[in-house]
Amino acid sequence: MFNRLDHIAILVEDTDEALKIYRDRMGLPFLFSEIVNNGAARLTHLDLGNAHLQLVEPLDPAHPLSVHLREHGPGLHHFCLEVDNVSDAMRDAAARGSEFSQAAPHQAPRGRRAAFLAKSSTGGVQVEITGA
Repeated sequence: MFNRLDHIAILVEDTDEALKIYRDRMGLPFLFSEIVNNGAARLTHLDLGNAHLQLVEPLDPAHPLSVHLREHGPGLHHFCLEVDNVSDAMRDAAARGSEFSQAAPHQAPRGRRAAFLAKSSTGGVQVEITGA
């Protein structure tokens, strides 16, 4: 069902400040940045070679990402696995007993879709799937 690791996401307060660490200090090549979900978050991707590092900056103070950032601070948020088709993967995972934190996929960068597995299905780890 899974093709590969797509990205590791780090929740940040300020993308420009985070780029000073991951792009400038660590030398990770910048790939792209995009605002998604009706302006709720800025997702910035850096090249890790075989996957991306995604910097997630919440832009809407009421969004759950902002709440998470206020409660837990910046840091590792989730890892994401690539699938061919998100809806099909959600259906297959549900047939195996997994649950998702939302009923339908959400917008991901570059026209893709994504969905988060419920933490109750992953032992408390935040896991996302993404694809067509």
